[in-house]
Amino acid sequence: MPINLQRINQLLEWLENEPYEPFNLYALAMEYKESQAETALNYLEKSRQVQPSYTPTYYHLAELYNLLGNKEKAEETYKVGIQICREQRDQHALAELQNAYQNFLYEE
Repeated sequence: MPINLQRINQLLEWLENEPYEPFNLYALAMEYKESQAETALNYLEKSRQVQPSYTPTYYHLAELYNLLGNKEKAEETYKVGIQICREQRDQHALAELQNAYQNFLYEE
């Protein structure tokens, strides 16, 4: 899927105005995820640094670590994300992360 430069430019503008808003970083990562995994990974890592409690980051971050061959970081990210989801009582994100983690373990 080709990247949408118009959407990326809009998100970059939002990021400039709100550099500590994790959604802006997350959304940029999602724009790059299919075509530029390393760029997406960098945005997700920054999102986690800016707001470690932003639960949507963990699913995609772990998935990208795995895709890029860093199994250890993928597993660690799943575990941390699961713990944060439990602490925040985010049942939807928790279920998604647990399922993805089980699939990850099964593949290993």
